[in-house]
Amino acid sequence: MIFDTRVCELGEGAFWHPLRRQVFWFDILGKKLHSVEDGAPRTWSFVELVSAAGWVSRDVLLIAGERDLFLFDLETEEIETVAELEADDPGTRSNDGRADRQGGFWIGTMGKRGGDDPRRGSIWRWYRGEMRRIFTELTIPNSICFAPDGTRAYFSDTVTQRIQTVALDGDGWPVGQPEVFVDLSAEGLYPDGAVVDADGNVWNAQWGAGRVACYGPDGRFLKAVPIGASQTSCPVFGGEGLATLFCTTAREGMDAAALAADPEAGKTFAVQGFGPGLPEPQVIL
Repeated sequence: MIFDTRVCELGEGAFWHPLRRQVFWFDILGKKLHSVEDGAPRTWSFVELVSAAGWVSRDVLLIAGERDLFLFDLETEEIETVAELEADDPGTRSNDGRADRQGGFWIGTMGKRGGDDPRRGSIWRWYRGEMRRIFTELTIPNSICFAPDGTRAYFSDTVTQRIQTVALDGDGWPVGQPEVFVDLSAEGLYPDGAVVDADGNVWNAQWGAGRVACYGPDGRFLKAVPIGASQTSCPVFGGEGLATLFCTTAREGMDAAALAADPEAGKTFAVQGFGPGLPEPQVIL
């Protein structure tokens, strides 16, 4: 069902704030952060592209912007830069990101022209005062999420049609080389945002397919949940018992005919009775 009718050009970065008990999501190209508070829509606007966030406290988020990671107070709207993010390259922006189980924050960057900027992207990790580039030569980094015990991360480069996995050490840094977790190329599917549930299953929004697909910890396909817009972009579990699957969508790149055939494109959806999910970890500065 439709959870929120505000249309995002490029919905992304959905996460559930466990203290505020609110779902937040971004419209990257609209430079907006959305939520629903006390039953009413609430929006924060920015001067730069914003794409993902983690929670630091009840009122303060760590947000990935076009040029930096910054702290943002939801009530005062004060901003404080924490670390630069490819600030010397105006042709890139942040994309998918999520907090890890150790309290770090992973964020992907990509060329602003998407697939027309091949291998221009990276994945970075912020952890206890350090900003480190951990993967390079990606085109559209996505699917960043983490196993329940924090020993494994997942990510994708959407254009490759593969979700990868990599082992993590006790501090959450990658160990060894990534391996293929799920190869979607034979099905013609493109992995976008992802989240892990309490059983360690990976739920992946698949761009253009109008669905969120669930894969077991061994990579085996388990089920797919249809979403009422084709360009599904980022899922997250929230609500009572973390049993509601929220998913953002997009209308980016759609012409008039495509929009007529996909009238709910860009809206945010919610489907109950799945999961349960895991609480979003607190980002440790």
